[in-house]
Amino acid sequence: MTPTKKPARRAPVGKKTKTAETVLSQKAQSILRNRAEELATEHREEEIDENAIEVLEFILANEHYAVETIYIREVYPMREFTQIPGTPPFVLGLINIRGQILSVIDIRRFFDLPVKGLSDLNRVMVIQTPKMEMGVLADRIIGVRRVSQDTLQPSLPTLMGIRAEYLRGISCDGLVVLDVQKMVADPKLAVNEEVE
Repeated sequence: MTPTKKPARRAPVGKKTKTAETVLSQKAQSILRNRAEELATEHREEEIDENAIEVLEFILANEHYAVETIYIREVYPMREFTQIPGTPPFVLGLINIRGQILSVIDIRRFFDLPVKGLSDLNRVMVIQTPKMEMGVLADRIIGVRRVSQDTLQPSLPTLMGIRAEYLRGISCDGLVVLDVQKMVADPKLAVNEEVE
C-alpha cells in the first residue's frame, strides 16, 4: 500500500487567519488614527471677505436677483392671498402670515418683467426695515450666499428704467443685488390711498 498524502490544512471559508486579521486590524487602526488626527487638527477658517454681504438669491422672470439677508425676516410659501381693488397692478394683494396681514408686491410687474402665473415654487420674502414691512413675491428661492461688495458693478446697459433705480450692484456672475432701502423709501411702493 502506498501511503496516502494528507491534504494541507486550509482555513475554513469565511474565517481569516490570525495573520490576515492582524494586518487588517492594523490597517483599520491606521485609518482610524489618521481620521482622528484630521478631525482633531484645527481647520483654518476660509478667508472671510470683510467687505462681503450675505444675500438671499432668488429668481424673477428667469433672472437672478438678491437682497441682503439683514432685511429678510422670513420666506413664506405663497398660498392664499386677497386681492385689493383700486391698487396698482404690482400690488398682488394681502397675505396672512400667522395673524399678521402684509401687502405683497410683485416686483416682476413693478420692474416690467415678463409675468407668468403663480406656481407652487413661488415664495413671499418678508422684507423688514424700520420704515416698512412687506412681502415681495419671488418665482423661486435659490439660497443664501456671500457677495463681495468690491466686485459689485454699478449697472449694465441692459438694465434700464426702474430696475436701475433700485440697483445696489451686479456681481461678476450676473446676480442683480437690489437696494432694499431705496425700494421701501420710494413712495410708489407705499400704497396709502384713501377712498372718499
